Amino acid sequence: MVKRIFGWSAFILLLLLLFGLIFLPGIAERSMNKVVGTSQTATPAARALHARLIIADLHGDSLLWQRNILDRSQQGQIDLPRLRDGHVALQILSSVSQTPWGQNYQSNDDSDILWLLTMFQRQPMSSWFSPLGRTLWHGEKLRGAAALSHGQLRQILTVADLDRLLADRAAGRDVTGALFSVEGLQNLEGRFENLDTLYRAGVRMAGFTHFFDNALAGSMHGRQKRGLTPLGRRVLREMERRGMIVDIAHCSHACTADILAMATKPVVFSHGGVQATCRENRNLSDDEIRGVARTGGVIGIGLWSGAVCGTDPVYTVRAMRHVRDLVGIDHVALGSDFDGAVTTGYDSAHLNLLTQALMDGGFTDEDIAKIMGGNVIRVLRAALPAR
Repeated sequence: MVKRIFGWSAFILLLLLLFGLIFLPGIAERSMNKVVGTSQTATPAARALHARLIIADLHGDSLLWQRNILDRSQQGQIDLPRLRDGHVALQILSSVSQTPWGQNYQSNDDSDILWLLTMFQRQPMSSWFSPLGRTLWHGEKLRGAAALSHGQLRQILTVADLDRLLADRAAGRDVTGALFSVEGLQNLEGRFENLDTLYRAGVRMAGFTHFFDNALAGSMHGRQKRGLTPLGRRVLREMERRGMIVDIAHCSHACTADILAMATKPVVFSHGGVQATCRENRNLSDDEIRGVARTGGVIGIGLWSGAVCGTDPVYTVRAMRHVRDLVGIDHVALGSDFDGAVTTGYDSAHLNLLTQALMDGGFTDEDIAKIMGGNVIRVLRAALPAR
């Protein structure tokens, strides 16, 4: 009898494991990355303007998920076919390397739930319990996708790479660039020398924190919300020396102030919103917007309710207008947070809806060109290594 019970228990556990390996990754993404639609439509004039733009999005989390970004998918918000449909020239793809249990915008510890996803997605064992290992795996996925894309997806490491991409697009080639970023430097695992590991893996932009405090700095959503630690200050100086762009998204107010006081190159806020139009914990104050602008940097405005208090493009435009009116059009950018466990009104294939909303909001064609990509390209040229 005992053997029979043990046998059935083992069988049920095996079935549950197989179910998890086959179905849970897709179920998890479909439940987190939703597209709910919007009443906005794009006129022929908006579609024509959109087709002439250089579009660059500061933040997407597609590398976290199991699906192949080269294939068109019915889930999530980014893949290469949809980026091409949306006329996206450059997509910055971030590595999410740790997520706390019970994640929220107010206060989180440094626990980790991603080990479950990494195991069920059948990632290498080196990534199961290591934030650094997860980022290195995401880097391998991006390099592999670029290699298999027949030149349609290119990884951008230098200004020279960026210039070649834009020249080829100007000549009529339908190519898309991808720049590798990380969301939180917990993947250094407390060791300064791991910054070199990230750089060699292709990382060219990094946020110092994600949803919890780490060894470098405090998070806006952490327990202590402190500023830069000595390690964080050392890493900031080395990032600027190497040509790695500094991202303050998710940083605490103290961390943001410390970075803006130290920065000698443009700083970005890759994805989020502004307190003036959406009083959410993660969004920037007016003083912080002015601080980013003083560095020559940009504020990437998102497309989800936690950033702009709505999923219709009019909410994104409202936040963009505030940044423009406060510090000028040169500091406004797009930071979608597509595939970042967010619900949006539209996906990367339909970014012309945002172009339409900007036109409806009275922005000029020149202003729209800067917002949708021109400002990001300027910052990348100022901060990336030349070759």
